[in-house]
Amino acid sequence: MKITYSDADINFSIDGVEFSVPNIVFGRFTRTIPSHSHGKGCFEIHYIPFGCGRLKANGHYYDITPNTLYVTGPHIEHAQFPLPHDPMQEYCVYIKTKKFNQKTTSPLMNAFFSTPFWFGKDNHGIHALMKQIFKELEHKYTGYQKQVELLLAQLVICLVRNYDHEKYARDHSAPGNLMDSNSIIIEEYFLYEYASLSLNALADKLKLSPRQTQRLIWKYYGKSFQQKKAEARMSVASILLKDEDRSIAFIADTLGYSSPEHFSAAFRKYYKMSPSEFRKLNPQA
Repeated sequence: MKITYSDADINFSIDGVEFSVPNIVFGRFTRTIPSHSHGKGCFEIHYIPFGCGRLKANGHYYDITPNTLYVTGPHIEHAQFPLPHDPMQEYCVYIKTKKFNQKTTSPLMNAFFSTPFWFGKDNHGIHALMKQIFKELEHKYTGYQKQVELLLAQLVICLVRNYDHEKYARDHSAPGNLMDSNSIIIEEYFLYEYASLSLNALADKLKLSPRQTQRLIWKYYGKSFQQKKAEARMSVASILLKDEDRSIAFIADTLGYSSPEHFSAAFRKYYKMSPSEFRKLNPQA
């Protein structure tokens, strides 16, 4: 099950900072999300109401359980994978800053931008906010866009309240687009379809030629399609290999390789060691 809103054209502002929200997702994850990061001014707010999993962020592992809340901001490398016996369900809101006055005196915005990564438990009603956002987007009641904008602003406030431990405000007063759409399509393609990555298929999704798609990927990431393809698959491979119950053949098939030998050759080229050697050196955390 996956519900996605990527064309709602949602914008809101807080204390002079303008935000756009090109993507809002709720889904039940049964597959690993490979390591990735977001560019300048981009944040993802993640909330897990049910299920379990693990998060790897900047080289550290975190156990995900119900009521987990975390934010991944610019340049935070992160990957997540569900536990097979109880896969996690996740709300994810992708936020981009459109205009940011670096001289802002807003304690709220200063706290938000100075915390590119935070992981913990929610104590400020995030689940209820997420459910209301999806209800508004599903039913499109009169004034729903304005209501969603208000709810998203409240979401940011509640997020900051979870990691800003001061009980009272330090200051009671304070003085989109096609590009966004393409970046979301590319990012989700490498995250969710790593087993069948194809330049032509991605070009079809973007309604561009393969050459234009290659140029776009290079513009976003400074890497070729083949480099991004290898990066996505090898990131997942490095996670799956930590589970000794998963055979090399199973992992090769999961990642879309035609044979275990083909996978092993690609893995050795990328990591300079065999999958078995990697598994011995990197036991499950």
